Amino acid sequence: MLLKNATIAGALVGLMGSAAFAAECGPEGQSIRVLGSDFPAIQAVTATAEANCGGAANEFTITLRDDTRDMMNQAQTPNPAQYTSVIVANSTLTQQMNDGLVRPLDDLIEKYGASLKPNQLITVDGKVMAVAFMANSQHLYARSDILEQAGVDGIPATVEEVVAAAEKIRAAGIMEHPIVMNASGWNMGELFNLFYFAHGGELFKPGTADPNVNNETGVAALNSIKSLTEYAHPDYLSHASNETQGLWEAGQAALGIMWGSRGGDILDDQGSSPEVTGSTVLASAPTVAGGSIPAATLWWDGITIAQNISDEEAEATFAALAGALTADMVAEHNDDAIWLIEGFKPGPAAEGVAATAQGGAKIYPMIPYINLMHNAASAELADFLKGDETAEQTLADIEAAYVTSAKEAGFLQ
Repeated sequence: MLLKNATIAGALVGLMGSAAFAAECGPEGQSIRVLGSDFPAIQAVTATAEANCGGAANEFTITLRDDTRDMMNQAQTPNPAQYTSVIVANSTLTQQMNDGLVRPLDDLIEKYGASLKPNQLITVDGKVMAVAFMANSQHLYARSDILEQAGVDGIPATVEEVVAAAEKIRAAGIMEHPIVMNASGWNMGELFNLFYFAHGGELFKPGTADPNVNNETGVAALNSIKSLTEYAHPDYLSHASNETQGLWEAGQAALGIMWGSRGGDILDDQGSSPEVTGSTVLASAPTVAGGSIPAATLWWDGITIAQNISDEEAEATFAALAGALTADMVAEHNDDAIWLIEGFKPGPAAEGVAATAQGGAKIYPMIPYINLMHNAASAELADFLKGDETAEQTLADIEAAYVTSAKEAGFLQ
């Protein structure tokens, strides 16, 4: 299973959208139950869908939480499924499809998708399995005032420049731990992906499910990550987006590798200070070791519809969610996301993602066994960063853990 419609990078560069569409709510009296991650863009889409179609539904429940990837398959396996829709991203669509938990959307799009353009339709093996409404990526956040105070000329463009800037900030006594980045749980495996891809690595041997990380490129990737952690907050291994955003808004960080979807919140006038928001610059993710690939992965978030529900619930759920993807919704929540919807006006919050996409960052792979490799890296990488293992031993452990899970899943013999 490979992603056939890999147009997200192009959509990011062009920031294309779709025509406005008046919401239709489908069959009345249905139960609509939506699960998604808890961040502003998904809050905006689900709230708009409920406002439009909640009155036509028997029930309309929205569950947004930070650990959706850990529980979504279990929730969707029963018949009926716990949720009629899960809002997914690249990796979690694959996770759901591996267990047959989402249905093709072609018929529903024909009926309710007049507003949707081809770049939003995530097509796998000839069938539309998700509708993307936003794009995302990790990228560099920088405090221009702190850099200037430390004598750093401009915004760092490479990991080596980020580390050098952090050292100047520390040496000047401004901040002891100027770097923030997401490293807890799933984020740890994603850190490895960012820097392995930036060094030119491929996670699997071409055309196979065989692992391909225990090599010089893998060592270089680990050393790049380690160089950043030397200047990171002491508790970085427990930090995800809420923690890194909190440190940034509190003025306790000067350089960060964080998600673009946090840009709107970080730049707004809530929860921070004019000193922080006024000097925060959203820039491309850095490159490494003289290469040209940004240390980032390009993502989309979008709508799926559960397999194990009635056709009537499926229709009502899709109609409500697709009907929320309008220019009016975007106008109200413009800075909450890099929207793939008409009416989006790229502002400062979009600059880091757009620059990262234009720099040639890789799309997060959509292959059936990517989650197994990602999970293996998440579980094993901390031993190296804590100094308990060599890079070579950690990479061997990642491959061994992946091979075990891939054999259990039938991807390897």
